[in-house]
Amino acid sequence: MLKRVVITGIGALTPLGNDVNTFWSNTVAGKSGAAKITRFDASLFRTQFACELKDFDVTKYLDRSDIKRTDRFTQYALVASDEAIKDSGFEFDKMDPFDVGVIWGSGQGGMDTFEQQSAEYALGNGTPRFSPFFVPKLIANMASGMISIRNGYMGINYTAVSACATSNTAIMDAFNYIRLGKAKVIITGGSEAPISASSVGGFCAMKAMSAQNDSPLTASKPFDINRDGFVMGEGAGALVLEEYEHAVKRGAHIYAEVGGAAMTADAYHMTATHPEGLGASKAMTLALEEAGVTIHDVHYLNTHATSTPVGDLSETNAVINLLGTGKNNLLISATKSMTGHLLGAAGAIEAIICLLSMRDSVIAPTINTTEIDPAIPGNLNIVIKEAIPAKLKVTMSNTFGFGGHNGTVVFKGV
Repeated sequence: MLKRVVITGIGALTPLGNDVNTFWSNTVAGKSGAAKITRFDASLFRTQFACELKDFDVTKYLDRSDIKRTDRFTQYALVASDEAIKDSGFEFDKMDPFDVGVIWGSGQGGMDTFEQQSAEYALGNGTPRFSPFFVPKLIANMASGMISIRNGYMGINYTAVSACATSNTAIMDAFNYIRLGKAKVIITGGSEAPISASSVGGFCAMKAMSAQNDSPLTASKPFDINRDGFVMGEGAGALVLEEYEHAVKRGAHIYAEVGGAAMTADAYHMTATHPEGLGASKAMTLALEEAGVTIHDVHYLNTHATSTPVGDLSETNAVINLLGTGKNNLLISATKSMTGHLLGAAGAIEAIICLLSMRDSVIAPTINTTEIDPAIPGNLNIVIKEAIPAKLKVTMSNTFGFGGHNGTVVFKGV
């Protein structure tokens, strides 16, 4: 028999706050994390702003040796996972270390390290002078490895990579391993540190990001007629997934149950989503079926909606494929309007938003959206400008990534 899986701990490091409570209060308040890029001189770039972390000093969280041997994406993972583990309250020394695993996600891995080391080599005299930490800092699986090393977790351990669907992939994998009895606890989520010249430059070349440099705070405007691309974000989100009976036995606080999760592929284009949202619709359908509910039972959907002209429309088409064109009670919002797009960390952050929305009976808004694109189906109930109260028993989160990856997770009240 498949086991039930619940979430007992969360941790967040985001452009809206360096811990869960700060992040959540700013999200509900509808604040934007966007500002001029400070990590490098972006004055000649098409896009010159992003959602960076604010007042984050890694030395307050990690010792010098860990900082020296890790890329920023791993540092972010360690900080967020520390908060989630503490929040979960489980006592590791009373558990078999092989019962606790880590399944983490990162879409890019150590881009910062790759850029720095390559630049140093290019500026040299041709003599290779790479750091011995170059490869360990670069590889995407090092975040999951370092979380396990830091805590002594000896169970299943690996990293999922599916572009911007990465975090949902990691959550889905953790869910499946626990319900199959392969682990009792898994730390999961995602982290990304993409605000570097090479990463920003690459997305600029694709014209995927907003170029509204005169108004960074309002640049991310999902569903709006004037949307022109996403805003880059950075940070990490962590969740502790736990076998239900194990959590109940130790008296753990339970945020929600993972009801179902699914992935599909668009098989359509390297970077563009399927215009009719066929793959996205199927991912939602499968996740809902697994959760034993229908789209009409879902009270809130946190959309992937990144504020791109094509992506937002294909996702709303996908939702309508399930809802139909009649009146419905599904409420949706696009919180990337505030956090920016955290790429491989987006799904974890948005899963946390779903959980806290259920806890506090509130739906965070889509900010900056003033005129809904007339191509967006008119029967969608989009929460804009301000948060609204709502009793939520079932929530759902979508993530989609380059390569045609679609990932959906459904959360249910316990």
